[in-house]
Amino acid sequence: MTTPEPRTARKVDPARVHALIVGIETYDAGHAWDLPGPARDALAFHRLLRAAGVPDANLRLHLAPLPPFVPDTGHAPADHSTLRRVLVRELPAHPGDVLWVWWGGHGVLDRAGHTRLFCADATTADKVAVDLESALTRYASDAVPGFAEQLWIVDACETFEEVLAFRDPLPPDVLPAGHRTLVHRQTLLRAAGRGREAANDPARATGLFSEILLDLLAGRSGTLPAPPDPEELFPAVRARISALRKAGRTAQYPEIRLQSPERTEIVAPPPKARPATPLLRAVDALVAYPLMNDPTERQAVVAALNPRVTGTLARHPKARTDATVILTGLARRHPGALWELYDAVVALDDDPDLGRELAEALRELGGADEHGHGRR
Repeated sequence: MTTPEPRTARKVDPARVHALIVGIETYDAGHAWDLPGPARDALAFHRLLRAAGVPDANLRLHLAPLPPFVPDTGHAPADHSTLRRVLVRELPAHPGDVLWVWWGGHGVLDRAGHTRLFCADATTADKVAVDLESALTRYASDAVPGFAEQLWIVDACETFEEVLAFRDPLPPDVLPAGHRTLVHRQTLLRAAGRGREAANDPARATGLFSEILLDLLAGRSGTLPAPPDPEELFPAVRARISALRKAGRTAQYPEIRLQSPERTEIVAPPPKARPATPLLRAVDALVAYPLMNDPTERQAVVAALNPRVTGTLARHPKARTDATVILTGLARRHPGALWELYDAVVALDDDPDLGRELAEALRELGGADEHGHGRR
């Protein structure tokens, strides 16, 4: 069997990585707007980048925590004027190659189709918010000379403004932008999807989307602070959210927008998309495991299979392609070995939701379920 060469992790200088990290749990609008979780998720993301070597001075942490939660590190406020000043004046003034933006809190999709992210000083009469699309436009222009690579992660609702029946329309909030350029590469990951709510777990104080992203990024800690390949990351996000939808825990459909000199594309699976093929479902279920995106851990899974089986498999260094090759080879030549694969994966990661989806996908792909693998 030929072992694939691990992909060489793209190296970036942590000193040239910056981040705006926002987590808003409490608003001036009152207790009806309380949202336990975003400040804690933001703090967990802050720790990931610090552990990856990004200097603390490069991490702008803006929190509005809900008592009794008390963050264990210093942070700045998350009111509108502060966040606008950071976006318009402070961040663009710093030289840097990579920008991470993490935002968790309440949001709404306005009548112009823009995602509006409410700030901590929003009230029912004055819903001050940052216009996400306006911010993205600014950061794709020559008003921001640096940060050629940007990853924006937004865990907020995108409920239609008219559904919420606001008494007063949302005030405009357009950030100044310069001339458009072909320098910046922006990736935007949004939790909810057009017109939908982003699920939050108040008992565990976390957003479901944030929890998934934090877990996937932690599984790629060896490559941080470089942003992950979005086209490998997003299928794993989508598969995990799909499992939560099937479990009745959310109705959201995350979106990814890719904008670069080479392409502009929005990837958003429609709610009533055609059923996935058995192979596509199985690949999605397999790459949803963070370990499958690490070449060493992926090889550990394959090494646990019978050498008689693995010796016939062609391998590939890219995670999704390798998963497709593995599943196709097993399904065609050794369908019983699909459950050896299942056992090897769940031995390393026993997440019950991922395990159920993988079991159902393998069963659909043609794996004989003789021993009750994955039964509920």
